[in-house]
Order: sequence, then C-alpha cells, then structure tokens
Amino acid sequence: MKELGRYRIQSVAEMTGVSAATLRAWERRYGIPAPQRTASAYRLYTDRDVELIRRVRELGEKGIAPAQAAQMLQASRSSRDEAVGIEADTAELAVRRIVAGVERFDPDTIEAAVRHAMYVGPATTLFERVYGPVLAEVGARWRAGTMSIGQEHMVSEIIGSALRDVLRITRPVRPGRTAVLACFDNDEHALPVLGAALTLSAWNIRPVLLGARTPPSEIRHAVAEVRPDLVGLSVTTPVSQELAGMLFELYADACGTTPWLVGGRGAAELRAQVEAHGGVVAPADRAQLRELIDRMTAARVVEGSTSSANTG
Repeated sequence: MKELGRYRIQSVAEMTGVSAATLRAWERRYGIPAPQRTASAYRLYTDRDVELIRRVRELGEKGIAPAQAAQMLQASRSSRDEAVGIEADTAELAVRRIVAGVERFDPDTIEAAVRHAMYVGPATTLFERVYGPVLAEVGARWRAGTMSIGQEHMVSEIIGSALRDVLRITRPVRPGRTAVLACFDNDEHALPVLGAALTLSAWNIRPVLLGARTPPSEIRHAVAEVRPDLVGLSVTTPVSQELAGMLFELYADACGTTPWLVGGRGAAELRAQVEAHGGVVAPADRAQLRELIDRMTAARVVEGSTSSANTG
C-alpha cells in the first residue's frame, strides 16, 4: 500500500461509513487515524488509514467502545502493517493459542495471543469466554501435574496486565454506584476480581480493587473511606468451614450496613456461612447477578434517604 495521502475526509467518510465528525473525534481523542495535512491544513488519508478506520468500526459493531478499539489496535501492533492485518479470533481459537503458548513456556507467544484475543468482543465477553477458560484449563493441568506453577503464574501475570489495561479504558466516566472488590484473606487469585470489575464497569458501577489476601481490617478501612454501595469478596482457594465462619463474622462486622456478596469458585460451598452472617452468594448467571446487585444497592439508597429524612 502507498503511504502518500490521497483521500479527503468526505471521501473517507463515504468509503468507510464513518462520518467526518466521528473521524475528527477519533483523531482528537484516540490518535486514530493520524492523517497527513496539506499546506492548507486539509486532512489527507492513506489506504492504511482507511483500513484502520474500518477495523475500528468493525470492532464497534461487535460492541467494543471506540476508546477500547483504538487501544487494542495500538497495543497489538509493532507496525502499521500488523495493525491492519490482524484478523478477529474466535473465543475458542484464542483459548487454544494462549494455552499452546503456556505449554511451550513461551511468554512472547502468550503475550501476542492474549492481546489479539481482545478482538473477540467487549471486555466482559473477553474475560468470560477467553481469559477465564484459559485460567481454568491451566489450573486443571497444574492440578493434574502436566503444567508447572511457574507456567500458571506466567500466564496469570500476562492476562492480569491485559485486564488492567482494559479496565483503565472501560471504567465508567460518571458512575452511579461504587463497589469495593477484594479477595478473601487467604486467597491469592486476584484475576477473578478483575473480571468482576470489568462486569461492574459495564453496568456503570465504579470498582475499587483491593486485590489479593485482603483482611477484614482493610475492608473496614475501605468502607469508611470510600463509602461504597456494595462490597464484593472473591473466594477461589479452598477454606475450612471453621476458618470461613470466623472470617465471615469479621467481614460482616467490617462491612457494617453496607451490603456484601461473595463470588468465586469456592463461594457455593460456603453459602451457609455467608448467609448466616448476612451476606449473599453471587449467582453465576449474569442477568441474575445484575438484578441482585440492583436490588441490594437500591435498598441501601432507600435506607440512606430514609435516614436523612428522619435526621432532618
């Protein structure tokens, strides 16, 4: 393809189906595309620019926000040729590519496959259909003795880095609610919390992440300072009923009147302990989870309004 600018903005708008106003906004906000300018300051777009615009539009049609699409294209390329040449992976193919890289203990292959997987769809789809299944597969192989803890840590670190990048660009600008998210005191698996944060961001809820091994004292501190509408705890590592009972009592006290729920692979086995201390186990179904969170936080808003009225 030629690099010289050839197309004016109105021609590009007709060729790509993206309005001139949107093209200017993408350029100003995201740096994509980056047309040349004539001496009279007219924009001139190359064939490469046109293809890049089409890729952003295609990703948008899959539900990906322009900011995320632009970041994905920029992060995925070592050159402009790679940026316009990458094809969207299916979720299944993306999982196979990442796992193959883990099998070979090849961080470069894993990094490339993890970044390319961003084309699968929106951030929540990315975690549910690609990164989550990868982590489950690698974890199963580690427990079976066919993969090492080093391989698991390597892919977790690469996926975690990618998820944090996605989270930074998908955080709600004007969130209606706030949720504090953390791992159980004995749990080092922070990636499920990142996945939950992506889901909440998509629902216009601002996530505040405390990370792995969060003791009840830090939940208490966060509740006092952040004043969240909800606290979410993740339980992935197995924990005894006795220890769970003791910790849930402390977590419940730390949350005070703030509603709290527990999710993760180990949550269902602890349902009795969670409910005995006033918490709720998060359902696996996304629609049910959203309905539950809306109900829990709405009740808190009503309670807060009533308290204010009584005080007044």
